[in-house]
Amino acid sequence: MILAIIIACEIGFWVAIAAGLATRYLLRRPRVGAVLLAMAPVIDLVLLTATAVDLSRGATASWHHGLAAIYLGFSIAYGHRMIAWADVRFAHRFASGPPPVRLTGRRHTLACWADVARSGLACAIAAAVVGALVLWVAAPERTAALESVFPLLGVVMTVELITAISYTLWPRPPAAA
Repeated sequence: MILAIIIACEIGFWVAIAAGLATRYLLRRPRVGAVLLAMAPVIDLVLLTATAVDLSRGATASWHHGLAAIYLGFSIAYGHRMIAWADVRFAHRFASGPPPVRLTGRRHTLACWADVARSGLACAIAAAVVGALVLWVAAPERTAALESVFPLLGVVMTVELITAISYTLWPRPPAAA
């Protein structure tokens, strides 16, 4: 059940963003578009509530519950940036906005290190959600599967660090003219 809710929340997240951007640029209703874009964090709250309720009703934690925690962490840490990324591209495509800027060199390297920090925040949020769920349930035999989240968060951070270090050593070159 929780996996279906995670999938529905992910779809709902992108539907809210697409509807918000379409309303903002195609229908020229920026306020209504902003309200629709603001639904993305509400979807995260729905997922957190569903996960906590599922576990409090006696469900044994599975990798799905850990995935919900990871999804929440990354959605909170990267949500605003993903919306801004989509907004620039949507504005360019449908509202004669400026083209997206492709970062190169030092600017790209700094953006990669900002992603390391953002991923660190996402992992910290996911770990905190897992910890809160374990405390909420207060039954270690039912929450043991949540421990598998921590090594995965370590892998995510390792990949982020390797990426940032590689772009520090070998910066992204400017696009060929």
